[in-house]
Amino acid sequence: MKVTEQKKDGLKKKYQVVIENKDFEAKIEKKLNDLGKKVKLPGFRPGKAPKEMLKQKYRASVMGEALDEIVRETTDEVIKENKLKLALHPNINITKFEDGKNIEFDIEAEILPEIKVGDFSEIVVEKLMADVPEEEVEKALKYIVSSRRETSKIEDENHQAQKGETLVIDFVGSINGEEFQGGKGNDYPLELGSNTFIPGFEDQLVGCKVNDKIDVNVKFPEDYHAKNLAGKDAVFAVTVKEIRQPKDIEVNDEFAKSVGSKSLEDLKDSIRKRIINDYENASRLKLKRTLLDRLDETYNFEVPESLVEEEFKAIEAQYKRAKELNQLDEHEKNTPEDELMKEYKKIASRRVKLGLLLSEVGSEAKVTVSADDLNKAIMKEAQKYPGQEKVVFDFYLKNAKAVEALRAPVFEEKIIDFVLAKAKVNEKKVSVEELYSFDEDEASDKKQKSHKKKASL
Repeated sequence: MKVTEQKKDGLKKKYQVVIENKDFEAKIEKKLNDLGKKVKLPGFRPGKAPKEMLKQKYRASVMGEALDEIVRETTDEVIKENKLKLALHPNINITKFEDGKNIEFDIEAEILPEIKVGDFSEIVVEKLMADVPEEEVEKALKYIVSSRRETSKIEDENHQAQKGETLVIDFVGSINGEEFQGGKGNDYPLELGSNTFIPGFEDQLVGCKVNDKIDVNVKFPEDYHAKNLAGKDAVFAVTVKEIRQPKDIEVNDEFAKSVGSKSLEDLKDSIRKRIINDYENASRLKLKRTLLDRLDETYNFEVPESLVEEEFKAIEAQYKRAKELNQLDEHEKNTPEDELMKEYKKIASRRVKLGLLLSEVGSEAKVTVSADDLNKAIMKEAQKYPGQEKVVFDFYLKNAKAVEALRAPVFEEKIIDFVLAKAKVNEKKVSVEELYSFDEDEASDKKQKSHKKKASL
């Protein structure tokens, strides 16, 4: 084997490889010998057929397999001897292949950059923190109460429906006189003022009476999820069957017990803890974003174009999917597509850069993900679905791939914790509004991450 390095352009490598014909013939010979032990030719016992007959009958069929094998083995050897850390699989291009002559092929590859991890104690970040206003606890309590509020039928047939009351309705929707799929319902409970239906629908039912038949004229929003309905004018034929009013609920210890708490104070404490947890999550996200921004500013190294392109294509595909489903945000709608693609290319480059940096940090720090780490991650996922924890646990118990999918984000969070432990973190008290605010760059990046549903960089 003869290897010549032909090209060295940044992270890109190119090698010309020559495999001597005698080595290739030896590979073919071995394959024919192995085959001869198994096949049975007329007039010969297995393993006893003459070599010339085996060559005549099987040489052409084993030649392709032998070529693939020797090229793969040689490529692996080149990568090992040159200590190449590849970004992606190399491209192989066979330039010369003639029977009886040496084989020539090119290996084109892109390697990972060398990253020197510095002193994280020089990095300064700000951690935003907010106290829980008592009105937030009361607001959450009111939501729990409203979600459990029962209604009673209003018997007065002359009663005019008001906001806050619930109508039981039948409805049939049509566009240009034709019914459309999903536009029909029977005995549907609709609370006026809940904004459950598209804008303008509920307003036209305020003041109605039992047995009224009303044509509700509405226009589907331009960004409506069903593309065939978006922006269309529609008419809903509505029949009012009942009007129901909410029953008053006395918010006391008994109510608290009905929702699984020991007392009203215990219920408020659990609400407060959930809000604190939400605030901590928001604070963590902002802190992580700030830290990643600092790392992005501090470290400067070339990133593999192949990885950036792969990441960009994934973002582009998610954007196109969101566009088809009318799920683009205002920034995406109002920005020319060529400008959006430039933004997404920058996001892709940032993700690759930070991903490589964090991977190197994790490698040097010997960060690992244990079974206990994965169990904690599953617990955290289950906590997002109160009352359905067992369903979540069962899902992960039966789905090893889902558990393994948690490994990458858990690994990333452990590396972030490692860096934060060494960096200087200044705490700052802010309002709830400031804690949950984010700038346009964060909004764009958040949108793409929600499309991807992967760990944020």
